[in-house]
Amino acid sequence: MSTTTLATRPTARPTVRAWWRDAAGLTAWLSALFVVALWVSGRGLQDLTADPVTSAGRLTGLLSADFLLLQLLLMARIPWVERSYGQDELARRHRIAGFTSIALLAAHLVLITLGYAAADRSGVLGELWLLVTTYPGMLLAAAGTAALGLVAATSVRAARRRLRYESWHLLHLYAYLGTGLALPHQLWTGADFTASPVATAFWWTAYAAAAGAVLVFRVGRPVWLNARHRLVVEEVVPEGGGVVSVYLRGRALDRLPVAAGQFCVWRFAGPGRTRGKPYSLSAAPDGHRLRITAKDLGPGSRRLATLPPGTRAFFEGPYGRLTGTVRKGRKLALFASGIGITPLRALLEELPYQAGETVLFQRAGRPADLLFRRELEELAARRGVRIHFLLGRRSRDRASWLPAGYAPVPDEQVLRHLVPDIADHDVYVCGPDTWTAAVLDSARRAGVPADRVHRERFAW
Repeated sequence: MSTTTLATRPTARPTVRAWWRDAAGLTAWLSALFVVALWVSGRGLQDLTADPVTSAGRLTGLLSADFLLLQLLLMARIPWVERSYGQDELARRHRIAGFTSIALLAAHLVLITLGYAAADRSGVLGELWLLVTTYPGMLLAAAGTAALGLVAATSVRAARRRLRYESWHLLHLYAYLGTGLALPHQLWTGADFTASPVATAFWWTAYAAAAGAVLVFRVGRPVWLNARHRLVVEEVVPEGGGVVSVYLRGRALDRLPVAAGQFCVWRFAGPGRTRGKPYSLSAAPDGHRLRITAKDLGPGSRRLATLPPGTRAFFEGPYGRLTGTVRKGRKLALFASGIGITPLRALLEELPYQAGETVLFQRAGRPADLLFRRELEELAARRGVRIHFLLGRRSRDRASWLPAGYAPVPDEQVLRHLVPDIADHDVYVCGPDTWTAAVLDSARRAGVPADRVHRERFAW
């Protein structure tokens, strides 16, 4: 069986600047404020007194367009934004911006229709039909609205649970179609978009920035990285329990800006090559090859076990901020459950620390389910890591990250007993949502500062 040792060759590492996050957030809020300012400068407040319904409809339409572009930018995979927030936080903000945009769009349609109907002294449905069929670009806008509504409907949590990741991802591409179909209406009939040279410059710049970010970072960058590094499968190693590790080799991997704790969206040549799945690195990148590890959770991950050597691998990324860049101090406490051990195992290998400064908690139902046990014990012996294997069923009476045998002692009390100075540690967590939530609550109660707690989900 192949093993992976400590990195022996310097590799490129992604950098993060502290001000990137603040700059990105400030830009988003300033864009919304600027849109309101444009509405005010276009007699929005005066019209609000004379025709409040139509004026409010104009404002909601402008803000809807702004939030629509913001949600595209949030998931455009802009490297410095992604490294500052992490994919799970960006996905959460993307959903908020998306639902806000759809709500504002619905309000815009209702208010404009009501306002125009009142001005024309016509029925609401008749006015809506007149707007859609006679105003320039409105048929395209209606189709775009339908596409965006489909995206919103499939983004509701209950709907996401019923969809495979690949199906959800394909449906989400309609957001680009909806945005594109809305543009002609905004330019042809949206007076606020062309009311002044400033407004025109702002909206064209905003649309160009969103389109450019998608083309450069969602299309151009992955194409360039894959052409440069040309990853192929070197070997596939069964790890037991339906888990396999895929070793990948390629060109100039020391120049690939990837770090332990990150993940990529992977595709492999052959059947199913259009369906990407996110997998973390399970070993620190050493400049020679990469390793990903996955559990059989469906057709996509099941196919990994059958990949022949030489199969071309395509990737998007790397993504994620569960890396050493978020670390605040010297001491580390890592909590993993199930396949969540993969990024933490890579972090144990890559991050600098002295003997006795790092502790790992690994959760599994039984000893046979402990992934990478031999590798972790070798790392522990070599680098002085304390390991606590948490075996057995969890308590059904309370939300706990500990096996049932630790009840009824509070989780934070057990944590302080096992790691007395836990508040001085950076806490990294990866595992199922409910288990992760229990760890985070326990760490908070044990006194770990919020900025020392690091987690990331493969949110979608």
